[in-house]
Amino acid sequence: MRLGTFINENAAAPGGGNAGTPLEQAGFSNPNSMTINGPFSGGNYNALETQLTRRVAGALLGTSFVWSKTIDDDDTEANTGVTWAYYQVLKRNRAVAGFDQRYNYQLYGVFDSPFGKNKKWAASGVGAALLGGWSLSPVLSRYSGTPFNVTSSGSSCNCPGNTQTADQVLPTVSILGGHGPNSPYFNPLAFSAVTATDTSNPTAVRFGTTGRNIVRGPGFFYLSASMARDFKLNERFTLTFRADCTGLPNNANFQNPATTVSNATFANGGVTNYGGYDIISATQASSFAPYSPADRQLRFGLQLKF
Repeated sequence: MRLGTFINENAAAPGGGNAGTPLEQAGFSNPNSMTINGPFSGGNYNALETQLTRRVAGALLGTSFVWSKTIDDDDTEANTGVTWAYYQVLKRNRAVAGFDQRYNYQLYGVFDSPFGKNKKWAASGVGAALLGGWSLSPVLSRYSGTPFNVTSSGSSCNCPGNTQTADQVLPTVSILGGHGPNSPYFNPLAFSAVTATDTSNPTAVRFGTTGRNIVRGPGFFYLSASMARDFKLNERFTLTFRADCTGLPNNANFQNPATTVSNATFANGGVTNYGGYDIISATQASSFAPYSPADRQLRFGLQLKF
């Protein structure tokens, strides 16, 4: 599938600065970006999708699981443009998509009350009137977070139109799972700002060694439930009462951390000041949990059918 990709055709090489942009070299003074959008690359999506439903003792149970992978050159849905627009390194952009969610698990069901007419318990009387006829429909969602870049200061590259990524200095990136002040999400020592071995030139004029979307953010957990009952008023009219609860456990789902390693201060083998780097500071909603992520939402409704 060919995707529309945003590419800044006025991007400079590392160290080129504004004077190294194609428009500046062509004689234009103080040029801005020259972004074009076209089907330059192909994206692909592959997935294993499974679903199982079964009726058990009057209840309907269902579960689904999706294991997928999306690859592209830029996250086109956000119109952000490629990470590296310099023509000689365009192939570096191909990686897992920023909106990729590798695992998606859903568990759902519809449970009818065991009380009331033609049921096992309280088939008549007050118990049947109060407890009969209800149905409960819970939905549990659990899915993985989205990947992100780990970046460094753009001044170290001096390459307008491109993004400067960090260097990875440890073979693996340990996910610590922290959130909040001075509680890093991943091992902050796994990356460093782009530096040169020559101490007289502490900042290297090059792109960082890391690629796009190499670390994945925290996943999502979401639980909602609905209760409903029909009240037969007469042969013609039926009144339906419904109660919906979203965000039932009142849990928070967190955003990806800040990712600019050059904002942190390192000393004595540790981090003395994070400067926001590697720190999760906010919650977020999602396509599966569109409501306020930290608040429980209740909704009640009546519907008259005739």
